[in-house]
Amino acid sequence: MCGIFGYIGRKHNATKSVFSGLKRLEYRGYDSWGIGVKHNSSILVDKHAGKISEAKIKLPPSFIAIGHTRWATHGGVNDANAHPHFSSDRSFILAHNGIVENYQELKNRLLKKGLLFKTETDTEVIVRLVEAKLEKTNRLQDAVREAFLELEGRNTIIILSKSDKILTARKGSPLVIGVNDDLTEIYLSSDTLSFAPFVKKIIVLDNDQMAITESKNIKLIDVKTHKNIPLQFEKIDIKDNKINKEGFKHFMIREINESPFAILRIVKQNPDNYRGLARVIKKAKNVYTIGSGTAGASAAQIAFYLRKFGKINAVSLIGAEAREYCKLFGRGDLIIAPSQSGETADVLEILEHAQAKGVKIASLVNMPGSMMTRISNYKFMSQAGPEICVMSTKIFISHLAWGYLIAKAVQGRLKEGLKNLNTLFTIMKRYLKNKSVHLKIRSLAKKLARSRDIFLLGKSQNLQIIKEGMIKIIEGSYIHAHALPAGDLKHYAITLIEEGIPVIFVLSNDSVKKDIINAINEVKTRGAEVIGISPDNHKNFDFHIKVFDTGETSAIINIIPLQLLAYYMADELKHNVDKPRNIAKSVTVK
Repeated sequence: MCGIFGYIGRKHNATKSVFSGLKRLEYRGYDSWGIGVKHNSSILVDKHAGKISEAKIKLPPSFIAIGHTRWATHGGVNDANAHPHFSSDRSFILAHNGIVENYQELKNRLLKKGLLFKTETDTEVIVRLVEAKLEKTNRLQDAVREAFLELEGRNTIIILSKSDKILTARKGSPLVIGVNDDLTEIYLSSDTLSFAPFVKKIIVLDNDQMAITESKNIKLIDVKTHKNIPLQFEKIDIKDNKINKEGFKHFMIREINESPFAILRIVKQNPDNYRGLARVIKKAKNVYTIGSGTAGASAAQIAFYLRKFGKINAVSLIGAEAREYCKLFGRGDLIIAPSQSGETADVLEILEHAQAKGVKIASLVNMPGSMMTRISNYKFMSQAGPEICVMSTKIFISHLAWGYLIAKAVQGRLKEGLKNLNTLFTIMKRYLKNKSVHLKIRSLAKKLARSRDIFLLGKSQNLQIIKEGMIKIIEGSYIHAHALPAGDLKHYAITLIEEGIPVIFVLSNDSVKKDIINAINEVKTRGAEVIGISPDNHKNFDFHIKVFDTGETSAIINIIPLQLLAYYMADELKHNVDKPRNIAKSVTVK
């Protein structure tokens, strides 16, 4: 992983187009990058470890080029391991997203045949395997297809050949083709966002499909059968594809401020779609929600809303830990999957198993053309605009607003839910514009940035809120944070509470408020520094961040102070706020 980009056309310089495309893919996370172009009768490559920089490019103009941003999985971060990789005779170059799970087996076989390796990557195994196949087929398209069939795992490749063609094949990791009406420009990328301003329609490659693209021509084939597949174009529909900070210091703070509008996008969607899914939920034998990371927290909150308001026995799953459920899934079940990218590998693996057993899938995704959307029976789009910061903020809030509405629709009170979210939109917008809120949270961030450990406690509607707050603090500050149910405090974690330990409580004016106050008293007597996020102050708070009581939607506004705290801590520590170390926006490998 992490990002593929390609361009064929005479309207723009392909070298610069691919460079710009890679810049637009930066949000996915990467540690090295490279570009390859066709020039005269040769292919030239320039690749580097580190950040993408136009000053480093030493490539001539071209009409055809490919590029890649790498997030290392096999081999260190250096120029040699960066993509693209050359074939031995330099007749083609290849870049790759994914993990070749059987790469060692393939490599050993190829070494025995005398093929030489120059890097530590599993990607080079694909290059050498294609070369080995070429000795028999003498046709690159066939060699690529045969090699691709031997790869295990979720892999997508892009190849630039001397014959002025770009070949791509997909299994798992995404690949989208964007075109204008007359095919004079063809873009290829890991996501639609990277070329959205320049195209009118897209082709989304499905698993085990291969595309052969050249000037003004695209051919699609089935990798397994080698049969041609008719091209199916989809109109692009991204309401806001701006990728700039618009005056904000970082994308993260811009996107937090866009959260109210993410709620509004959910509110404005067709209410019949919500009612339709509500009917499906009520008829389902079993209802599951699933996600990983931040989407795991939002999936669990959606399940909470379904239990709380819809009286549905919804079970939340974590993508990487749901495999044992595959044997339990059956016809009549429903899985609800919220996601930013729609390409999360461990979640997709579970969904594919479930689909094969007749389970229906509903998804809420922000990225058009994603695999999760394509395999879903009930497709919803967040329509929240690009989220560039690796740390998800507005999309998490979009997930929660959507889940709340679905649950209210199951309850038969969709109009009430819409009214409550409209109220939340207004209050959240005002809250984020309040400078004193930002100043207060920033002052807390300066203090917590010196902490070794931070605890977060909550209960009921706020349990997933503290878990997401924990995720954000860890991602942004690299400081250890631990979120736990307030009721579990006495069972184990209280042994860690001592003088000066910061403990963040999130509490609302609900039926469990007294339980939270009991936990506050328990940590206070042991010398903890108590931070309260709540509508009302409390005598045992050392620091109080006021939030508005919005009733049933209180949990949604309660995440805002935690997102802001994580942001200001990351900024205070001078970390790369929008691209935290070692993590990627779209985790397309397991």
